[in-house]
Amino acid sequence: MKFKVVLEKDEEGYIVATVPSLPGCISQGKSEEEAMKNIKEAIELHVESLAEDGLPLTPKRNVKEVELQVNV
Repeated sequence: MKFKVVLEKDEEGYIVATVPSLPGCISQGKSEEEAMKNIKEAIELHVESLAEDGLPLTPKRNVKEVELQVNV
């Protein structure tokens, strides 16, 4: 399975990784490499937990992601 991962640098310099199609699935690392390693483990545990609870894994379908610039 493939998941889109969003990486953002926080105020303390850590890289925070989230998975939009898995609400609540979040991890972090001191580098992108570490954050990706950690989020992979978080995804595996998240999906395993959903399966144990009998909840469906329903990734978002037909979703278009776009960037929008707003001048403020």
